Amino acid sequence: MSDAAPELKLFVSPNSCARVPTIALEEIGLPFETELVSVMANQQNSPEYLKINPKGKVPVLLIEGAPLTENVAILSWLNATFPKAHLLPKPNSTIEAYYQTADLSFFSATVHPLVTRVAMPLKFIDDAELSFEIVRPKATKDMRVVMAMVNARLENGPWWYGDQWSVVDGYLFWVWSRITGIGFEQDDFPNIRAHCDLMNARPAVQRVLAREAMNVELLKSQGLYKAPH
Repeated sequence: MSDAAPELKLFVSPNSCARVPTIALEEIGLPFETELVSVMANQQNSPEYLKINPKGKVPVLLIEGAPLTENVAILSWLNATFPKAHLLPKPNSTIEAYYQTADLSFFSATVHPLVTRVAMPLKFIDDAELSFEIVRPKATKDMRVVMAMVNARLENGPWWYGDQWSVVDGYLFWVWSRITGIGFEQDDFPNIRAHCDLMNARPAVQRVLAREAMNVELLKSQGLYKAPH
């Protein structure tokens, strides 16, 4: 790759975990493009989109036209490619680097599936009444256990890694925003609530939320937006 910044394009959808790499890109501060994928219009399963990502999901980061999927991979690539942005702390050893991968994987593979069950229970049971009476309460109970662990982790500092912000904080911010947006009880998690306030104050996060708000308004104008509930 040349010294010039690569051409970057991120496929996004409001409220999705595509918010996490969008935060990373805004923190890096280089130009990038986003393209809105309408879930209600099933664009993620369109032939055109499946050529880019056969998994039919967001996010996808196009790097000079080549697709990279999965948040752990996208965030790791951004961290390695733009080290001056300090998206992750510089590891002091090989094992510390793997600990960071484990932290990202924790949010991607452990917490994110719980978010889906809490926020979108109909994905698991077609019956609306059963999904909200069985899937969501069980997932919420499991999520409270995980969030208690996260809340305890934040006793060591305002951020996941103490005094240093990282993209792991971006992942936690999306998780917290997503579950509290549909009524997850916050009172037992003061450290996470304070973390969310700090995240909302970051200029990069404010730019990301503004991007999302514009996409929400666009989808609303097309009758293609349903608020989380």
